[in-house]
Amino acid sequence: MAKKPKKKQNDNTIARNRKARFDFAIEDTFEAGLALEGWEVKSLRAGKVQIDDSYIFARNGELEWIGGTITPLITTSSHITANPTRARKILMHRQEIDRLIGQIDRKGYTLVPLALYWKKNGRVKLDIGLAKGKKAHDKRAAIKERDWQREKARSLKIR
Repeated sequence: MAKKPKKKQNDNTIARNRKARFDFAIEDTFEAGLALEGWEVKSLRAGKVQIDDSYIFARNGELEWIGGTITPLITTSSHITANPTRARKILMHRQEIDRLIGQIDRKGYTLVPLALYWKKNGRVKLDIGLAKGKKAHDKRAAIKERDWQREKARSLKIR
């Protein structure tokens, strides 16, 4: 009997921040839009983006995505100066932004980007996680749990 091919979770995913789920305990997730320039969208289509070491910063009642690198294509127009690490504005409803800023200020949460993906009509969306940092012993427990799940799956596969 032939093996069935694994199904991809989200075919429209541009980039994932796998490190965020290891470093942070994600409490809640939100979907937000991004204000991008034309050359950035073209680079996203080519997959030239990195979101691992980026974060979300609140300034003047707005949220900005900082540290995400969108590498410009070689064919980018010569009259545009492309800044790959510029701060990009996050587009959300005012009530959501105010709620998130309140939780960041009062409860000590942080906002981390989890994934970047395409939505209908060619829109780019950013999955944002409301997170608290993990301590070293929490990370060790996560590694131990992951290894145990892997070992358990191997033993069941052998039988």
